[in-house]
Amino acid sequence: MTARLRPLSALFLASLLSACASTPSNPLGELPRTPAASIEQLLEQAATANSEEASLLRLSAADQAYRQQDIGRASSILQQVSLDSLKPAQQVFASTLTAELALARQKPKTALKALQHPSLEQLSALPVDLQIRSQLARARALEGSGQILNAARERVFIAPLLSGEAAASNQTAIWKLVSSLPLEQLQPGSDADLSGWLELARLTKTSATPDQQLSAIEAWRSANPSHPAARELPADLQKVLQLAGQPLTRIALLLPAEGQLAQVSQALRDGFMAGHFAAQQAGQNPPKIDFYDSSRLSSLDDFYRQAQADGVQLVIGPLEKPLVKQLASRPQLPITTLALNYADAGQQGPAQLFQFGLAAEDEAREVARRAWDDGMRRAVALVPESEWGDRVLAAFQQSWQANGGTLIAASRVSQPVELAQQIGDLFQLRQSEARAKRLQNTLGVPVSAQPTRRQDVDFIFLAATPQQARQIKPTLAFQYAGDVPVYATSHLFSGSNGTQDNDLNGIRFCETPWLLNGSDALRQQVTSQWPQAGGSLGRLYAMGLDAYRLAPRLSQLKALPDTHVDGASGALSLTPDQRVQRQLPWAEYRDGQVQPLTANGI
Repeated sequence: MTARLRPLSALFLASLLSACASTPSNPLGELPRTPAASIEQLLEQAATANSEEASLLRLSAADQAYRQQDIGRASSILQQVSLDSLKPAQQVFASTLTAELALARQKPKTALKALQHPSLEQLSALPVDLQIRSQLARARALEGSGQILNAARERVFIAPLLSGEAAASNQTAIWKLVSSLPLEQLQPGSDADLSGWLELARLTKTSATPDQQLSAIEAWRSANPSHPAARELPADLQKVLQLAGQPLTRIALLLPAEGQLAQVSQALRDGFMAGHFAAQQAGQNPPKIDFYDSSRLSSLDDFYRQAQADGVQLVIGPLEKPLVKQLASRPQLPITTLALNYADAGQQGPAQLFQFGLAAEDEAREVARRAWDDGMRRAVALVPESEWGDRVLAAFQQSWQANGGTLIAASRVSQPVELAQQIGDLFQLRQSEARAKRLQNTLGVPVSAQPTRRQDVDFIFLAATPQQARQIKPTLAFQYAGDVPVYATSHLFSGSNGTQDNDLNGIRFCETPWLLNGSDALRQQVTSQWPQAGGSLGRLYAMGLDAYRLAPRLSQLKALPDTHVDGASGALSLTPDQRVQRQLPWAEYRDGQVQPLTANGI
């Protein structure tokens, strides 16, 4: 039998309520504080207290449960408090706590909604600790909902209120936010401190090498001596400075000139050299490039011996998967190498090996991330019936379920003639038709009933070619599932808008920045001379360009795992097993045209 708590004395209640209140004379109302009492004691006393006292006690109990990471109990207690019955200060406290609980459940949009309560307009009149708490919750909610610039702005605004470890942590968070923004958002504004952060991020992004970053950072510090980051550089930038002074002067480009991969190789090489020539035009001193034909290799050992004799400091390549697997199986390599393909999953390579490619698995994970951020929770999947389709589906399923999503069903597309049947099965239309037929047999008269699809599907994950996608989307409408959102990999985009692309309207897909950003100056220059770089081969061209951009930054990405390089093939970061991972921007087909999407889906 559970022992019953003894009722609190009247004297203890008085002291408890005193401890729960701050600035009793505040016209906006008293604020609860966590007193020296257990949650059970607070709730027991709330049961017999008057309405206002009970609300204060329950707010204190809910806050204490939150601080103990008992999210379920904190939410349950908070639901017992009527927000409308509270005074403004208490409404701010309750709204902030509601937002924090939503963030603990990974629901940033719910948190933002809680922080839109009218009482928050009076936040500046409340104690500083509550101001800090509310604004930090808002910053986290903005970041979680993809509003990165607004999250940085919120943290810059709150920075003067912080000190000690909290100030240092906030400064680290500001740098993480601004350094993750794309270049087009790194524009100065009216706020001097925020503009300084954005300029610092822009300089580090547009500096091709650690040495150039060092020069840019030092120049920025001299021009902004009173900026918080000038007084104390973020830890990541301090590491960047430590990596400077190690110039890269000679690179080996190891690609096949003959065989089945020759066309792929040529696109990669052209993209790589475009980066090299752009660096020359910008007045930089780029490394010397030596070309080696991997299709004529006698052995990898012979190649590395020759490369060492030639003074090579970094190898870019090989492209052939068997050669990459050979490198991954070695205990060490004589020269740091950026392979342009991946070894088998789970194969741990030597410390000198980095791997980079256009992995479809990256895109499947990107779909899972975006759909989850858009509020989707239950998915069905359509993928090709192939080994490639199995890998893409596995990557999506793993990432989607790790987020907390549910994969209800999956279908593998092999023959277009079976599409209607497969989609009908996915959405359980046959069961609906069967129910209508049973009803007709029971009544003995014709029944006019339109089949209805299952209603528990939030979206469709699609991996398909343009030809397949143009058949699938209309078939969805024919099978009464045309209103279900479709999120796809880049494989449905041919690189240009075609006359049949109206059939793709409404599909959202991830794609390389190179193909989505037609206004990029380098892309315009390249495609005017080589139009293929703007089509499907453009992804390979972008990968070659990014291989050049990654070359001097590999040690930086390894030393700073949270950093990334804004590339033509995506935002590039490094996994613990030294595989380059891409995060892609998004677009949507509207009226047969590709329209870029922001993080908020606009």
